[in-house]
Amino acid sequence: MENKILVTGGAGFIGSALVEHLAERAKNKVVIIDDFSTGAQSKIPKSKYKNITCIKADVNNLTEMEGIFYSNNFDYVFHYAAMVGVKRTLANPVGVLNDIDGIRNVLSLSKNTGVKRVFYSSSSEVYGEPVEYPQNEHTTPLNSRLPYAIVKNVGEAFFKSYHKEYGLNYTIFRLFNTYGPKQSVDFVMSKFIAAAVKNKDITVYGEGNQTRTFCFINDNIEAMTKAFYNNKVVNDVANIGSEDEITILELAETIIKLTKSKSKIVHLPALKEGDMTRRRPDITKMKDLLGRKLTPLKKGIMETIENHHFTI
Repeated sequence: MENKILVTGGAGFIGSALVEHLAERAKNKVVIIDDFSTGAQSKIPKSKYKNITCIKADVNNLTEMEGIFYSNNFDYVFHYAAMVGVKRTLANPVGVLNDIDGIRNVLSLSKNTGVKRVFYSSSSEVYGEPVEYPQNEHTTPLNSRLPYAIVKNVGEAFFKSYHKEYGLNYTIFRLFNTYGPKQSVDFVMSKFIAAAVKNKDITVYGEGNQTRTFCFINDNIEAMTKAFYNNKVVNDVANIGSEDEITILELAETIIKLTKSKSKIVHLPALKEGDMTRRRPDITKMKDLLGRKLTPLKKGIMETIENHHFTI
């Protein structure tokens, strides 16, 4: 049975990896919408797969979206388009808030055109400065403060509300730090690797004692697509990440060691906002979806180093 699938933000790092995974099944017809503000044509594997169509459009523009939805009759929608990156989102708070229009457009048009289920890429940012470890989907309060986190939280409320009022099925993925080949250097892992392979200074905010978990892109995509194919996490939320914490300073030191780099670690003043002290998700649901162990951090970093093209 053929599935017609829309992926908004499909030219981004995670979106393009999702598109490639979906396109591996010939019966899936995948349509990408991206405005290419941060996504790149080079990330879309169109030459490899003939079942991918790419449309340049702004998900926040209802007129553009109406034409695409009504002419395609999608079975499923993955809404991954959003303004991303700590510095970019802090510098453009109004632009971040505009993404609420895109959420409303996707849900309204999905409801009106018979979409079976809509998948949403939320974020670990909705937890804010966490009060519970590990951070569980249903017991940890959502402590959103910054515009990016607030919009993701509002998005989750929209998805739940459309299900409650209109019966539109949803799945919410709260994505924690993800890394891998094709990631732009706006993000900590790829930024550190890009500096290390060029023997440039690696800059760390504050003392570097803030902890993060890092999920390899293959684990992320496999968990999400298994939720799709196996009809799991329906009208529910799942954390997508890793449970192995590492400090940012330790991450920099690990990358220098693995790349045999001459880079030096330089400490910058701590960020005034947006840099949480600690993050570690409860990934019980994700592990159930995968049915295997997650990729070890050093293995994932080496694969990223070997295949990274440092796209901007």
